[in-house]
Order: sequence, then C-alpha cells, then structure tokens
Amino acid sequence: MTLNLDPAELPADAIEVGRVLDAWGIKGWFKVLPYSADPEALFSSKRWYIQPSERGVKTFDGTRLLRIKESKEHSDVVVATGHDIPDRNAAEALKGARIFVARSSFPSTADDEYYWVDLIGLQVLNREGVVLGTVHELLSTGPQTVLVVQDTSVDPAVERMIPFVSVFVDRVDLAAKCITVDWQPDY
Repeated sequence: MTLNLDPAELPADAIEVGRVLDAWGIKGWFKVLPYSADPEALFSSKRWYIQPSERGVKTFDGTRLLRIKESKEHSDVVVATGHDIPDRNAAEALKGARIFVARSSFPSTADDEYYWVDLIGLQVLNREGVVLGTVHELLSTGPQTVLVVQDTSVDPAVERMIPFVSVFVDRVDLAAKCITVDWQPDY
C-alpha cells in the first residue's frame, strides 16, 4: 500500500513530537506514541508532517503532509485519523512514521511554563554570573523536572543536574537564551 499524501516541505521550526505505532480499528485510525507526557502539540495542530521511519519498510519517501481530521488520547497513546487515510490499509502504511509539528502551532504557555524544546541549548548562569554550562536535556523524575547541564569548557566535561523548581531557578530569559539559578559550580 502506498500513501496518497501530498509531498511537503518540513517547516523551519518543525519539532519531532511522536511516531506512528500501528493502525487502530478498521476506519483509518492509527495509534501515535507522543514524545511528551502532555501531547498538546499533537492536538493543537491539524497539519502533521511525517517522514518515514529510519528502519524497516518504507511506504513513502521524503516529507508528506498529513491533514488530521481528529485526534484524542486513548490510554497511554494518542489515536488519530487523517483526511487522506480512508481505511486500515492506509493507516498500516503509516506504521513507524516520524511525526513533526511546526513549533509556531504549539499552544501558548502560561507565565512560568516552558516547552522543554525551548530550554535545550540555553546557557545556565548562577547568581554570581558564573557560567555552569548549557542545557543538554531535561529529565522527568516524577515530582519535578531536572535540567541536565553540560559544561564543556573544562576537560573532562562536567555534567550538572539542577532541579527545575523555583527554589533553584531564579529566572528563565528565552530572549537572552539564559537561565539564572541559585547553584554553585561545586554542587
């Protein structure tokens, strides 16, 4: 089965937000594994850009536009259906596809809320102005999120884990691309 989806350009601000697991039911629905505990980015956009899986059988090439008709949470996954996915066979052809959404279509955040993707790469400074490194990734530890900060200015590189909570994080300045924390280099 080949997909009948329009070729598309991946938006410059595209973020990979999940992948298609498999078909779901017989009417063209499919299961999606979201890469976030809160899959709002999937729900906020009706235009998903898909690329074939890096492994396995490829049922399409390049980037394709998948126009979403409906998406909703179901257990620990998201289920969705698209305008050009008429049946189970078409849904099965999506298996393994990587899903991208334009960052500009993400829902707005409240004050003091941030998307992880916006924090990665920010420089981290302490109150004294000492550079502790840059945010390499974030970890969800259950009760809180932890910034994984890498300092490559020293050899060997140092990795710091700073809880992303108001007790330690003084300010996040996305425009200046920095985070100010109450943290010392020797912690």
